[in-house]
Amino acid sequence: MSVRLFFATDVHGSEVCWRKFINSAAHYQVDVLILGGDMTGKAVVPIVDQGGGRYRYMMQDIRHELSADELAVAERSIRDHGYYPVVMTEDEVRECSQDEERLDAVFERARMSTMQQWVEWADQKLDGSGVQCIVCPGNDDKFDIDDVLKQSSQIQVGEGNVIDLPDGYQLVSSGWSNLSPWDTPRAEDEDRLKARIEAVVAQATVKPERLVLGLHAPPFGTSLDIAPTIDWDTLQVQGQDTGHVGSKAVLAVIEQVQPILSLHGHIHECKAAVRIGRTLAVNPGSSYVEGTLSGCVIELDGKSKLKKYRLTSG
Repeated sequence: MSVRLFFATDVHGSEVCWRKFINSAAHYQVDVLILGGDMTGKAVVPIVDQGGGRYRYMMQDIRHELSADELAVAERSIRDHGYYPVVMTEDEVRECSQDEERLDAVFERARMSTMQQWVEWADQKLDGSGVQCIVCPGNDDKFDIDDVLKQSSQIQVGEGNVIDLPDGYQLVSSGWSNLSPWDTPRAEDEDRLKARIEAVVAQATVKPERLVLGLHAPPFGTSLDIAPTIDWDTLQVQGQDTGHVGSKAVLAVIEQVQPILSLHGHIHECKAAVRIGRTLAVNPGSSYVEGTLSGCVIELDGKSKLKKYRLTSG
C-alpha cells in the first residue's frame, strides 16, 4: 500500500488558494492534505459606498470604480488576493483611519468570519471523501484560529500534535518559526524553538523512516530558506542582497531525527527540495497573491521509502 500526500503552505488569506488546496484531494487523487501554515490575511480593503449604487476601492495602488452589480465580483477578487473586503461608508472609513483600535476590530471580525466560512466550506467538500485533512497554523497566524479549526468535522489541527497517517506513518507539526524582523505571534528564539519541536517529536511512536515533520520554518543554510536581506530597524529590503533566514533549530532536529520527509514553508521565494542526510526536505514556495497554489505531491510506498515527489503549481 502506498500513501499519497499533497502539501501546500502560506495561502495568507487567499480564498482561491484555499479552495484549490481542498480541491487538490480529488485533482491529485491523494489520501492526505496537509496545509503548512500562515492561513490568514494581513489587511482589510475598504469598499467605499458612495451612494446611488456606486462603490470604489483601492488595491495594490490601483483605484477601482464599480456598480452594485459588480460588487460581488470585486469582493471575490479582493478575497482571492488575500485581503478582506469590507463595505463601509465614507464616514466609517474616515473614523477607522483616525482610530487604530476601531480599524483593528473591523479587521478581526473579517478575519474570524472568513476562517469560519473556510472551515464550513471545507467540511462540505471533504465530507464522505475519506481524505484526511491536516492544517497547522503558521507564525503569522494568531492563536484564536486554532479554536475555529478544532470545530471542523473534517480538519485536524497540526500544531503541537502527533497525527497518525495511513499505513503506519505519523506527522509531527509545529507552525512556530525562528525570530524575524516582524513581530509575529508564533516566533521565538532558536533555543526555545528547538525545545518545542523536540518535545513534540518525543511523542511520536514510529521509527524515523515512518515519520514526517511538518515544520513551518525551513532548515537554515539550504536552498529552502533564501530570502531578500531585510534591515530589522527599517523593515526595508537591502538592495539585491539575499541570505539564509531559516531556522538552525529546525536543521538540527532534522539532522538528529532523520525523518523520511520534512515539510516547510515560510519563505515564499523558495520552491525547492533538498536532501539532508536521509531526509527529503521540501518547501513548495507560495504565489498566493497571483492566486496560484504551489504545492508538492509526495508518494510514500508503504515500505518506509519515499517513492517519488513532484512540485506543483496551478
